[in-house]
Amino acid sequence: MVGGQMDPYRVPRELWDDRMEMARAMGLNTIFSYIYWDQLEPQQGNHSTDGKNDIAAWIKAAEAHDLKVVLRPGPYICGEHDYGGLPFWLMNIDGMKVRTNNKPFLDASAKYLKWLGSWLEPYFANNGGPVLMAQIENEYGFYGNDHDYTNALADIFVSAFPNLTLYTNDGSGQAIKDGSIPGFLAVTDGSIDGFKNRDQYIDKSSKGPYLDGEYYITWIDKWGQTRAHESSNNSKDISQYQKDFKTVLDDGNSINIYMFHGGTNWGFSQGANWDNAYVALTTSYDYGAPLDESGRPNAIYHALRSSISKQFDHIPDVPSKPPMRSTDPIEMKPYLALFDALPTHHFSVNTPQTFEDFGQQFGFILYRWTATEAAKGTLTVGDGPRDRVMVFVNNRRVAIIDSRVENRTDVHLDLHKGDVLDLLVENYGRVNFGPNIADQRKGIVNDVRVGDIVAKPIHQYKLPCDQPGKADHVSAPSGLGKSSAPAWYRGTFDMEAPGDTWLDLPGWIRGVAYVNGHNLGRYWTIGPQQQLYVPGVWLKLKNNVVTVLNLEITGHEGPIQGVAKRSWGNNDDPDGDAP
Repeated sequence: MVGGQMDPYRVPRELWDDRMEMARAMGLNTIFSYIYWDQLEPQQGNHSTDGKNDIAAWIKAAEAHDLKVVLRPGPYICGEHDYGGLPFWLMNIDGMKVRTNNKPFLDASAKYLKWLGSWLEPYFANNGGPVLMAQIENEYGFYGNDHDYTNALADIFVSAFPNLTLYTNDGSGQAIKDGSIPGFLAVTDGSIDGFKNRDQYIDKSSKGPYLDGEYYITWIDKWGQTRAHESSNNSKDISQYQKDFKTVLDDGNSINIYMFHGGTNWGFSQGANWDNAYVALTTSYDYGAPLDESGRPNAIYHALRSSISKQFDHIPDVPSKPPMRSTDPIEMKPYLALFDALPTHHFSVNTPQTFEDFGQQFGFILYRWTATEAAKGTLTVGDGPRDRVMVFVNNRRVAIIDSRVENRTDVHLDLHKGDVLDLLVENYGRVNFGPNIADQRKGIVNDVRVGDIVAKPIHQYKLPCDQPGKADHVSAPSGLGKSSAPAWYRGTFDMEAPGDTWLDLPGWIRGVAYVNGHNLGRYWTIGPQQQLYVPGVWLKLKNNVVTVLNLEITGHEGPIQGVAKRSWGNNDDPDGDAP
C-alpha cells in the first residue's frame, strides 16, 4: 500500500477528480482521508451529505482513478481541524466528556458512526468497493490509556463497519502501547523506526505495525511574526524521503504520506494548538506536501514518483498544469461598517453566552454594554480571551486582547454613564490536539467587569461572517482610520484567461477575504502565509467580486491583486508580542 493523505474538505469539489489524477500519477495506489464529523452533522441530528460532504462521491472519484481508499472517521481525528473534527454542539450535552469512557460521548459517537457506516457500506471492499480499511479514533495513545473507552469504541466500529478491516493509528513507543486495541491491526506513524515496535509493544492478537499511517513530509504552518513556513524542498530532505520509501517498500511494508496534498482550510475551519498559550494555524494547509496548495507538483512529488516507479510498473504520466494567473491591481472601497449592519435579532443577557450556547460554530460574536454607571479600572473579559477580543469604546478601537499572548498587558478603561463598550470576539479555531480539547468553548465565559463593576445587561449579536456583508441601504463608511471599527470592502476584477491565482493584500493587516461569495479564509500580515489561494474554478473571465472584512483598518489600504507566484514571509505584529 503506497498511500497519500488528502481530505475532501480542503479541496474544492470541482477539483476532486484533478487531485485524484495527480495522486495516481505520482504512483499512489491508496488515498487516506479524514472524515469530519462536525461537517457531516453541523447541528445535532441534522446531516449534510452534499457538496464537500458527499463522501460517497469522493470515494467514487478515487475509484475512477484506480485508487483504493482508507477512511479515518474519528469520531476524533485531530487533522488540524476545528475541535479535532468533533461537533461543537457536543459541549452542550449534559455530562459530556469527549474521548473518554463516557456514555454521552459514546452514545453520540455511535449514532454518527452507524449512520456513516450505513451510508458508505456499499463501497466497502467486501462489497466490491474500493474502501479497504477504517481507522478507530486517532492517536489516542498520545491522549490517554483508557482501554475501556477504546474497547467500547471498537465495539461500535465493528457494528458500524461490518466486515471491514479496522485499525488504530498511534505514535511509536508508549503511545502505540496505550492506543492500540487487542485484536485490531495496530499502525504507527511518524518515523519509519516505528516498525521496530512490532515485538516490543504490540499485543500478540494485533498484527502490526506493517503500515506507517502518517509519514510526515513537513509540518503545519502557524501564524506568528517569528514562525517560518514549513517546507522541505531541499535536496538533503528529499534524499532522506527517498531512502525511507525504499526501506519501507523493500521490507514489504506500507506507507501513507501525510500530506500528499494538504489543500486549504477554507473559511474558519482550521484548528489550533496549545503551547503555554494559544497557537493559531494558518489558512493554508500546504504542509510542504508533494502536491502544493494549488494542486501543482513540486520537487518532492517528482522525487517520490521516481522512487515509487522503481517498485511499481504502469504509473500514468503526470498531467500538465496550466500556469498560475495574475490580475491587474484591484481597487478596494469600503461599503459597510460592520457595526452599522448588526442583526436585528439579538440577545440581552446578564451573563455572557458562548458561541456554543448560541449554536454558532465559527466567526465572531459582538458583546455590547451601554454603561449604566461610571466604570473605571481593569477590563476583565470572563476567564480570558477565547480567542481574540477587539475592544471598542464608542466605536473606536482602544485595545486588543489575544489568547496567543502568554503574558498579556492589562487593559484599563474609564467609562462614563452612557458610553458603549463593544467586545468583538473572534473564534480562531478550537484546539484540535492535547488535553486542552476538554474545554473548547469560544466567546466569553463568566462576567465582563470594568474594575469592580459587572457589565450587564449585555446585548449579544451573532456574526458568523460566512458570507460577505450586505449593505441593505446603509451608507458607506467614511473617514476610516487606525482606531476605526471593522468594515467591509469590495472590488471587482477580470481575468485575461482562466486559471488559479494567489490573492495578495500588501499593507493590509488582518481580516477575511471572499471571492464570488467563497470564503477564502483569513489573511494576516504577520505571516508566514502572505497570499490566499483562489481556485480558477471559482472565477469568471469578467466581473469577479472580491470582498474583504477588514478587521484592522489603517486608513492607508491600497490595491490588492491576484499574483502568479506566492511568497512566504513574516512582518512585525502591530498588535503585540506573540511569537
